Amino acid sequence: MNFPDRCFVRRIDLTSLQLYVAVCERGSIGKAAELAFMATSAVSKRLSDLENTLGSRLLDRHARGATPTPAGQSLLHHARSVLFSLDKMQGELSEYADGVRGHVRVHANISAIVQFLPEDLGTFIGRHEGIKIDLEEHLSTEVVRAVHEGAADLGICHTGSTGQPSELQTRRYRQDQLTLVVPSHHPLAERESLAFSDSLEWDHVGLHANSSIYLAMHAAAAAAGRSIRLRIRVTGLDAMCRMIHNGLGVGLMPLRAFELMHGVGDLTCVALTDAWATRQIDLVARDFATLPVSARLLVDHLATPPVSSTPT
Repeated sequence: MNFPDRCFVRRIDLTSLQLYVAVCERGSIGKAAELAFMATSAVSKRLSDLENTLGSRLLDRHARGATPTPAGQSLLHHARSVLFSLDKMQGELSEYADGVRGHVRVHANISAIVQFLPEDLGTFIGRHEGIKIDLEEHLSTEVVRAVHEGAADLGICHTGSTGQPSELQTRRYRQDQLTLVVPSHHPLAERESLAFSDSLEWDHVGLHANSSIYLAMHAAAAAAGRSIRLRIRVTGLDAMCRMIHNGLGVGLMPLRAFELMHGVGDLTCVALTDAWATRQIDLVARDFATLPVSARLLVDHLATPPVSSTPT
């Protein structure tokens, strides 16, 4: 394979690479030919030409089909990488054809989804109808992992307690304030504010053990030398409100989320004096500068403070 670089590039045929990948994935020249709407003999001829160009036997042909040789395995790896890059290039360039188009994979935690994203994403889609947003709800730790592993283009979560990998980048999104939610007839309902440790003598309704709220509660209780009397765990803030209303305990949730769910039970909230109760929600990406155009537009939109917002 000692070809001069320019000569090698000219002799590689992208259609033949696509056919080669199809043969390897389906284990048959005939099946790849059907997929490409080509004659089997035409596909076989292209593969033979590819082998001659590269100077190596790429496939072991047998009665049951075809399998890649060691050299063929190496080519398969590189061919997939080349074709993926070409697809990505086409996708990004097509965004400039008739206005920006594309889709952005977003993973966010429940606090961001309940409090801020419905309005922010609604405004964004109104301005960029050609961009599709795939939004999934996950715990903050899982959001960070998804971005790090490439399963999401953009993450939106609390990064303070997630063990964020150093190679990820963050930008500020919003700030929220945790508050203690109690039944209106509860003894603590008469307080204007309190430290979280003052609530530890009562049962608590908590979220998932790996949620950012629960991790913050656990750390605060440990710092006070106390433990949390956790009565029940729930998966959503509306379920938490219903459990608290029915006397199963008190619970922490973001103030804005509580205000948006006003009416879910006879409840009131009490401000927390703990510094950790004020939390930062961040945008997370592997590299903001290399995101596709559609994702960069979304980041710029979300990172811009709203003209008028409810104080948190």
